[in-house]
Amino acid sequence: MPKNNTFQKPGFWKKKSLGQNFLINRSIFDKILNASELNREDTIIEIGPGTGNLTEKLSERVRRVIAVEKDSRLISFLREKFTNSNIEIVEGDILHIGANISRSRASGEYKIIGNIPYYITSHILRAILEQWRQPKLIVFMVQKEVAKRIIAKPPEMSLLALSIQFYSNPEIIGYVSKGSFRPIPRVDSAIIKFAPKKDADHQKIESALKLARKAFAGKRKQLQNTLPEINFESMGINPQSRPEELSVSDWLRIVV
Repeated sequence: MPKNNTFQKPGFWKKKSLGQNFLINRSIFDKILNASELNREDTIIEIGPGTGNLTEKLSERVRRVIAVEKDSRLISFLREKFTNSNIEIVEGDILHIGANISRSRASGEYKIIGNIPYYITSHILRAILEQWRQPKLIVFMVQKEVAKRIIAKPPEMSLLALSIQFYSNPEIIGYVSKGSFRPIPRVDSAIIKFAPKKDADHQKIESALKLARKAFAGKRKQLQNTLPEINFESMGINPQSRPEELSVSDWLRIVV
């Protein structure tokens, strides 16, 4: 069981370079837990446990929690706070060690949960969906505007939305005010759930993403100008369309 309910380590301060904002609103924890569809057999990789408030609640509901923390100042505190046999504290950068953890430590089906620093949101999502062993479910707290970009549909698609929607079905569960964190960030957040697509064709998606990157690089240009080698009319796509007007299925049709 945890030895402390709150974080009281003397001399601790937010590390700006890590984008740290710790969630203190406990009602939000319940929303994250409910969105995660937890059961006693689950293995959870928690990204950025911080002071361990969510970690504690997770450990009470699942078989195992692997909590990955980059801030070395928090590691000894977390290991002292949690003596639970079902919690493993791992020190490291999730962007560098996450793929290996998903294959070597998270046996069977597993889920990923985390309050993600805004500056790594797109990087970690792409890494998980493209490089990690596929999780059963992902639930993240991210910047509100980023969440809206992720679930966008035509005519407001972005390269970020495409790269995520190729591999998963994202859904915003709810919004979280900035006052729910300490220190208080400048923007509101959102709880967003991702259901990975089990039938995702990685090779086909990579080909589609290659074309999409080229098209979005000239975002104000029409597809017939950015991708002149493709006969869009034969696919039922208007060649005068712009990349943000195409759906996931449109891009996958292009590379058939």
